[in-house]
Amino acid sequence: MGSLGAESPNGAPAVDVDALAVLPNAAEKVPSLVSEISSRGTGIALDNAKDRLELLETARSLVRALETPREALLRYCWREPASFAAIMFTLNLGVFALLPATGSPKKAQELAEATKADPKLLSRMLKHLAATGVLAETGPDEYRGTNFSTAMGVERFSDTFPVFANGLNPAIAKIPDFFKEAQYQSPSKLTTTPFNVAHATDKNFFEFLKEQPHVVKQFANHMSTYHLGRPSWMDSGFYPVEEGLVADQDIKGDDVLLIDIGGSTGHDLSEFSRKWPSVPGRLILQDLPEVVAEAKKMDLPSSIEPMPYNFFTEQPVKGARAYYMHSVLHDWPDDDCRKILSNITPAMKPGYSKILINENVIPETNAHWETTSLDFVMMTVNSTERTARDWKVLVESVGLKIVKIWTVRRGVESLIECELA
Repeated sequence: MGSLGAESPNGAPAVDVDALAVLPNAAEKVPSLVSEISSRGTGIALDNAKDRLELLETARSLVRALETPREALLRYCWREPASFAAIMFTLNLGVFALLPATGSPKKAQELAEATKADPKLLSRMLKHLAATGVLAETGPDEYRGTNFSTAMGVERFSDTFPVFANGLNPAIAKIPDFFKEAQYQSPSKLTTTPFNVAHATDKNFFEFLKEQPHVVKQFANHMSTYHLGRPSWMDSGFYPVEEGLVADQDIKGDDVLLIDIGGSTGHDLSEFSRKWPSVPGRLILQDLPEVVAEAKKMDLPSSIEPMPYNFFTEQPVKGARAYYMHSVLHDWPDDDCRKILSNITPAMKPGYSKILINENVIPETNAHWETTSLDFVMMTVNSTERTARDWKVLVESVGLKIVKIWTVRRGVESLIECELA
C-alpha cells in the first residue's frame, strides 16, 4: 500500500495515493481523444474560429487526461506562478520587443547587454519561458520570439500583466483565507471584500482605480484585448438587429434607438454605427461626466450623442427602443443591480422598449474556463458572473421578463433580451 491504510476515514476502500499520483488522470479517455484530434486536425481551416476552438478544447482535454496528479500539482504550484513572474520580469526589461517572432534568434548575452540586465539572471528567466512555450529555443541560450511574445512587446497587450500582478492577483490570492474567516459566507458590503483586504483599503474597486490613472489605462487596454476576436451581438447570425429592433416599429430619425448605459468611451456604439449604418434612430452614449469628457476627445461617429449620466440615478431618456448595458451588472451584487435596473424600467415604454444585457451566462453544465475564471475576479469585489437562473430571478425582481437569451459560443457573452413583464 501507499500512503493510506486499509480503510480511509470515511469508510470507503483505501486508495494507494502514491501509485495513483503517477497514473494518467483519465487513461480511458486517451484513445478516443487522440482519434478525435486526428480526425478534426485533418484539413482544418485554422482561420475558422469554431473549428480551431473545438480542436483546442479537445487537445486540452487530452492533456488533462494524460497528465498525472503529480504533474498537475507541479503545474499549478510551480509552472504557472513561475511563468507569470518570468513574463513580468521580461516585460519590465522590455525584452519581448527585442525578440519578434519573425526576427533572427538572439543570445541571452546579447539581450542582457541591450537591457543592462545580469546575463545569468536573464538566462534563467528565458530558459523557463522557452520551457513553457512563451519563447522558442533555437540553441544554447539562444531564443526567437513567438506570436505570443511578439504581442507582449506591444503595450496594449502586455498591460494585462501589471493589472493582474499589482491589482487583481493579490486579491484572488486572498480568497481562501477571506472566506474561511467569513465562515464561507458572501460579504454584504462592497468595501469588505478580498480586494479590500489585499490592498488595505476601504474603497471599492472603482474608487481605487480613480486614484491611479495609469492603472485605469492599463485596465482599459486589458479589456480591449479581452474582447478582441470575440463574436459580437451585432454580428450577423448572433442577434437579429433589424428584425429585433427596427422592423415594424416606424422608428424616425429623432427617435432614440439605442442607449449604451455605462458605455465608457463609446467602443460598442462605434461598432454598432459601423456595422449598422442604415438603421434609423439616435444613438446615445451614457457614462459618468469624466468618462464622457474623455469620449468627446475621441473620434466618435457623428451619430453618437455623449451624455453624462450616473446609472444609480433616474434614467432621463424616456421611451427609447433599447437600453443597453455591456459588462455593467457583473460589476455589482444583486441589490445594486436591482437599483440600476429600477432606474431604467420607469423610462421604458410598455410593449416597445427593451433592455439588452450583454453579459456572460454561465451554463448549468460544461462551463467555459474563461467565464469561471472571470467569476473569481468578480468574487474579489463581491460580485459575480451569473447563470440563466440567476438572471431570471434578478430581472423578474424588478418587473422585467427575459424574452430570449441569445448565445453563439461557450465562453462568450450572451445578449439577454428583456421587456417589461
